Amino acid sequence: MATTSSTSYFERIQDFVSENKKALLIGSAAAALAVGGVVYYASTSRGPGGDLEKGKSRDKKKSSKKRKTVNDADGPLLEEIKPKVVEVEEDARLSPEEIAGMPVEERTKLAGTLKTRGNALYQNRKFQQAVDLYTRAIEVATKPEPVYYSNRAACYMNMSPPKYELVVQDCDEALRADTNYVKALNRRANALEALSRYEEALRDFTAATILDKFQNESAAQAVERVLKKIAVEKAAAVLATREPRLPSFTFISAYFAAFRPRPLPTLPENPSTGDNTLILALQALEAADYAHAVSLVNEAIDQAISWETGKAEALNLRGTFKFLMGDVSGAKEDLYESVKIFPSLTQSWVKIASVHMEQGEGTKAFECFEQAIKHNPQDPDIYYHRGQVLFITNEFKEAADNYTKSSELDDTFVFSHIQLAVAQYKMGELARSMATFRRTMTNFPQRSEPQNYYGELLLDQQRFQDAVDKFERAVELERAKSPPMNVLPLVNKGLAIFQWKQDIGAAERCCDEALRIDPGCEPAVATLAQLSLQQGKIDRAVEMFQRQAELARSEPELVNALTYQYASMAQLEFTRNYPAMAEQLAQIARSMAM
Repeated sequence: MATTSSTSYFERIQDFVSENKKALLIGSAAAALAVGGVVYYASTSRGPGGDLEKGKSRDKKKSSKKRKTVNDADGPLLEEIKPKVVEVEEDARLSPEEIAGMPVEERTKLAGTLKTRGNALYQNRKFQQAVDLYTRAIEVATKPEPVYYSNRAACYMNMSPPKYELVVQDCDEALRADTNYVKALNRRANALEALSRYEEALRDFTAATILDKFQNESAAQAVERVLKKIAVEKAAAVLATREPRLPSFTFISAYFAAFRPRPLPTLPENPSTGDNTLILALQALEAADYAHAVSLVNEAIDQAISWETGKAEALNLRGTFKFLMGDVSGAKEDLYESVKIFPSLTQSWVKIASVHMEQGEGTKAFECFEQAIKHNPQDPDIYYHRGQVLFITNEFKEAADNYTKSSELDDTFVFSHIQLAVAQYKMGELARSMATFRRTMTNFPQRSEPQNYYGELLLDQQRFQDAVDKFERAVELERAKSPPMNVLPLVNKGLAIFQWKQDIGAAERCCDEALRIDPGCEPAVATLAQLSLQQGKIDRAVEMFQRQAELARSEPELVNALTYQYASMAQLEFTRNYPAMAEQLAQIARSMAM
């Protein structure tokens, strides 16, 4: 498994989101940010079987006693002050002319009586008869009464089969009369979800959540559920049409840096055109010219390679690029063919293990490491990458043993030392970890990675000044290298400054500079998105999440980015539909940031 700073970086982003959850929730005028793609909301939604409204009493303080619904044996309790009953024949339906001739007070009383009788029928699950009475109440009422439409919608929702389109129509009317009608928002959201109109459902669930001041946890599951449906559906559409492409320079460089450099293979005495093209591909790889390396290795394979070792190397390289571009099955096919031709090519075994881990096949990954050790037990890369697999499965002691074994076989590889220090830190061996880091920085004075990773551990300890110093030293060392530089220390510096001083401007400048150098740097995009939400700049947050979705390499990454994107878009729509409420929440957010 290849190591990058991205893994620990995103862990810190998630911690930052979790710690600032309430501020982000209010500042974005919608909901708390996701941790690992899960967005937490709260609303008054009670699902399709929710109870009826009680007319004007719905704006009063709610009783703490749990209300019953039609799903309960004895039905919902309608604790309302009943209007004066106006005697009316069960089958009597007044004509428009008769209604128009009635006094206003009499019409109001009659409408209330019809609604009350509709409620009684609803309690007894006589939904069609209740619909008839609510319809008559709507006809008699002197003005549109949202509760009549909402109660009729509840009947449609509970019919078998439910009449979702009519639910939506009635809730539209209720909300036209009262845009803040939370019960109607929730009912319409449930109907829209049933009709697979997920983005509209998310809009309504989001609005209901905020209007209800995040007091009811029941909508959290509804919003999470709808967001997941949207993200999965959109991701499938994107992946079905997206052309394979390389991820960012930062990502690719970090991946290849996790393998020790190897000498170029020796050409046969009379090399073919394909043989020579393969060497050009490997030289392009050494020069970090990844786009040319991809095209050249594909060309070499098409031209035909004359010797077995060369074929195995070419398939190893092509399979690696397929893996980086998200073609997991294609990568597995090439890499397995590589070791079939040349079983001692342990790098291919290690990369196959990475593919299996990507697919959640841990047992098969460890079987690949055993095969690699069988063919070349002295290859230090095997133990380093096995350590990585153990590390991500939280087996830190075993991971540390493998990092140590890797360094014993070759102590010139900086990442084995760095990861040993991180594993020691994870085991709670703080003094040993810090000592390992200091020793590594001394032994690799021109490498930025020890400075950057050490800064991450210092940041985890909230030693902000020391962390920023290490990140700045890492940036300095990167700038001294031949371009392009690794921009992760810049992003880390921005995050550290924000956590330390809440200086959003400085944090954004660090990320903006990182993106000027490497426009595809996913951590910089993710950080800018989070910082935008922190400031209530939802427009820019949406833009950043869209960009993050474009950069996503795998389906889980794409689903996660789309989840953020559509949650933010729903929040943005709320601020447009309810500007007064959005400004009120923004003021709360600003006061919390002071």
